[in-house]
Amino acid sequence: MNRDKYDLPLTTASDRAAALYRDGVDCMLSAWNGAGDAFDRAIAEDPGFALPYVARARIHQMNMEIAEARAKAAQARLLMASASPREQRHVEIMAATIEGQPMAALSGAEQHLEEYPRDALILSLLLGAFGLYAFSGRADHDAAKLAICQRHASHYGEDWWFLTYLGWSHTEAGNAGIGRALTERAFPMRPANANAAHGLSHALFEQGEAETGRQFLSSWLTTHEKGSFLHGHLCWHVALTAIEAGDPDAALDIYQRQIRPTGSPYPPLNVFTDTASLLWRLSLAGISGLEPHWREVAAYGERFFPQAGAHFGDVHYALVASTTNREGLQARLAQMEARAATGKLAPGPAAIGLCRGVLAFAEGDHGGAVRILEPLMPELVRIGGSHAQRELWEDTFIVACLRDGQGDKAARMISGRLHRRPSGRDQAWLQEAQPVTLSADERAAVAASKDASVRGEFASDAQVRSTWTKHGL
Repeated sequence: MNRDKYDLPLTTASDRAAALYRDGVDCMLSAWNGAGDAFDRAIAEDPGFALPYVARARIHQMNMEIAEARAKAAQARLLMASASPREQRHVEIMAATIEGQPMAALSGAEQHLEEYPRDALILSLLLGAFGLYAFSGRADHDAAKLAICQRHASHYGEDWWFLTYLGWSHTEAGNAGIGRALTERAFPMRPANANAAHGLSHALFEQGEAETGRQFLSSWLTTHEKGSFLHGHLCWHVALTAIEAGDPDAALDIYQRQIRPTGSPYPPLNVFTDTASLLWRLSLAGISGLEPHWREVAAYGERFFPQAGAHFGDVHYALVASTTNREGLQARLAQMEARAATGKLAPGPAAIGLCRGVLAFAEGDHGGAVRILEPLMPELVRIGGSHAQRELWEDTFIVACLRDGQGDKAARMISGRLHRRPSGRDQAWLQEAQPVTLSADERAAVAASKDASVRGEFASDAQVRSTWTKHGL
């Protein structure tokens, strides 16, 4: 009998179809281009084999090809009668995800994995910044991702995909050192693994090693030029390191060459959220003349996200519309409120509040932005995504505080971030938020910390921390 990558039986008599299915799954698990083609060829080899249909549907969904996704999922359902019970449940869970039933898919996946823990595509649905846990609206989704990985770790051993996502889950749950070590262990097993490159970039971000992250990604992206459908998002990470280094002009250059939406072949949710968030960060960094870029992103958003639905897209729509189309944002907010009233807005009122906060900021009402955003900071995690992505709203709150003369509130936020990881940018904001008179020894300690941050290190000696504490930072 043919088997999948993780030795689970496949209901196909075609060795070729099984091999192509395995190739497609490898591409999906490594965020690599070519999965759709592999699944199409598997279907051609065995039109009665259900699993490549639903896997192909998932690729269509990621590319916002909704009609094609639902059609392929429907075909998979029609073929379930000849599939095994494991494959039938696999199809049902994947189809529920594609058909807009995330809670059914999430609970179904958790139950399914208790019996079939090595059904990796099902486990993968739960994980990642855009997975079912992340977009569930739960405040504990980072802990949930780590917990389910730990629960099933014994079934995977030294598997390149599993180690990658176990590492990612540790990183996002606050264990960046463990996450980095696990991801680095996975890399040699499959260097053409964009999920590992992505996971490592997040670990380096959380450890404050921006320059190390820039060097790593710049080298890896050159070696694997556009091989991954995460290519644009990884370029976004490089742009973030440029902003962190105080060079937003370099970040804008990366945006124009690698990230802008026109002609981008990457998944639309990645493209839209990356472009909107990077332009917003560039605005916070003082870059002007971005209006043509905002209009381009607005047109892309109207094409792929014309109505409220995917809440992570909606909160990024607010960034774009608050700059280009405030009437449109009011209409989107009304749609989000209607979804919230029927229980269809997973993060609940927090998502709406974040949109209103950025609108107030864009209108120059910085005090209003502080009032709206401050109580939402503990709720920010509910929108999903990664720490790096969610930090944008923290940045907006900090800048709003600084512009409104509320440096004490900005300092508290910045201090908490600096105690988690080093950041030259946060240190500069902290100095602006609460300028202090330092002794000569204290100035030397802070200077050493800044120099270390530029080198991608963290001079976390006790004197720097005692300086922050002494001055209420």
